Parts: sequence; structure tokens; C-alpha cells
Amino acid sequence: MAEPTVLQLQCFAGVVAHGSFSAAAAALHRTHPTVHAAVSALEAQLGIVLFDRGGYRVALTAQGRAYHASVLLLLKQFEQLRLEAAQLAAGEEPELRVAIGDLCPLPATLALLKRFFGSAVTTRLNLLVEAIAGPWERLHDGDCDLIFHHLDKPSPQLETIALFDVTLIPVAAPGFLGEAVSDALTPDMMRPYVQCVIRDSSRRPAQANYYLIDGARSCSVADQLTKRELILQGMGWGHLPAHLVREDLDSGRLLSLEGRHLRGATLRHYAIRRRDVVHGPVARRLWEQLRASAAGPHADQIGKIVAGGPPASA
Repeated sequence: MAEPTVLQLQCFAGVVAHGSFSAAAAALHRTHPTVHAAVSALEAQLGIVLFDRGGYRVALTAQGRAYHASVLLLLKQFEQLRLEAAQLAAGEEPELRVAIGDLCPLPATLALLKRFFGSAVTTRLNLLVEAIAGPWERLHDGDCDLIFHHLDKPSPQLETIALFDVTLIPVAAPGFLGEAVSDALTPDMMRPYVQCVIRDSSRRPAQANYYLIDGARSCSVADQLTKRELILQGMGWGHLPAHLVREDLDSGRLLSLEGRHLRGATLRHYAIRRRDVVHGPVARRLWEQLRASAAGPHADQIGKIVAGGPPASA
């Protein structure tokens, strides 16, 4: 029996993805007869019927559904092999794309990248700054090679290197509340006040609600620096990373609202990449250097850059 070809599998997956033979043909840049013949030959070789053609639109049979999952996995592996071969033929990557989450301390993060790109002179750094689910979307959509971000849900599909902890503190400008600040403040007591929050940069916003008080008026901004300035101006309150407000708290320009009921948090930040993609030689060297920095003498320097500000209650 002849073995299925890559074209046959691509045509089968294309019909499933696009809903018809004609749409699959257009997406694959093939003719309609070519796609139809490829799928028919595949069914004949396998001895099973993959599609029910009796309705207005073709639909997978039960056997087709079972086979489809395996086909997608094989085609994904084939694409990775193709990409790896292209990288080997081209040599080192001309560009690495790195996404930094909005809570990352830029001095510590950029210091890590500077050590690497100071010697990787033939590779250009394409740096993206994203908020909330933005880094995850970039990573999962293949728009970047790695991200620096906090990790909400560990996954076997992800490879991580723990780098630093970021402490978040609820803060407001003096006089914003119109009353003395105490550790007895509750979320209910904060509901009448405008809460400043970061806007999700993802095209598919996450459902996570970080510290948002239900029913409270809110003001959304795109980045932490704008959020800090808005809070300094007495236009709202909110959680900010300690490395951004350390001097503001020391000087009294901002007050910590953290207490028994209104809590801060500490989020561990990681370098994160996908396990299921092929990483080029430059990306692999960067990853190994990040691993060495996290475990070696640079780890103390990273901690010193991030440390500071009152500790958050977990």
C-alpha cells in the first residue's frame, strides 16, 4: 500500500480548516481537482472514509475526526523540520524577537539582554513591550522567540528560567482618600475612588482581573509609567511595582495603602519560551546565557536592581 504524502495530508487538513474543497484549494494555492484527488487517494490508501459528503458542506466522519488530530501533529512536526532546515541553511538568525511584560524591571531585564547582544553583533534585537496577556499572545502566535513575564499557569509546553520577583503595592497620592490612611482599609471602602488599571495589549484580552474592585470606577492606561504619573497627580489609585515607586514612597509623594484587607503581592518573573518550536543557534545561546545568569554571579546583581520598597504581603 502506498504511504500518504505530505500533500495529501495538507489537503485533508486544509479541507477541515476551511470547510470545503474549493476554499482549501485557494488557501493551499492548488486547483480544486488536485485537492479533491489528493483527499480521495488518501481515503483509498487508508481504507476509511474521512468526509461525509452527503450534506451541503463536507463534514468529518468519526474516523476522520480521530485521524485529523494525528495529521495535525505530524504536519506541525513537518513544518518544524522545514524551519530548522531553513535556519541551518541560512546560518544564524538575523533577528531575535523578545517581548517584555509591563511589570518587568527594565534595568534588570535590559542588563541581561545587553550582556548577550553586546557580542551577538550580527543579530538584531526586536524588542516588544506588552501588558497582561500581550506577552502570552505574542509567544503562542509565534510573534516572538521568548518573553520576560510572570507565569500564572505552569505548562509542560513551556520552558522557563526564574529571574526575579516583582513586588506590587497599592498606592495613592497624599490626600487622595480625603482621610487618614490606615491598615484597616478594605476593598469596599475603596469602591468610591477611581482605580487606575493597565489595559491589556492582547488582541484577545484575558479574563484575569488583577486587583480590580467590582463596581469601582476605573481609568485604564497602556503602561506602568503613565499609571504612576496619573496616581501621582491624584487622579486615581492602584497597584504599582515597587521598583517604580520606591523613591516616591520614601519621599512621601505616594503612600502605601497596603494593610490587613487591601493586599499587595509578589510575582515571580521568568524568561519563557515554547518547547514545541525549533530555536535557532542565536536563540539557543541567549537561552543558555540567561540560564547561567540566573544561577551564577549575575543573580545577585539582578536581585539588587529589583529589590527595594516595602515587602508585599502574600
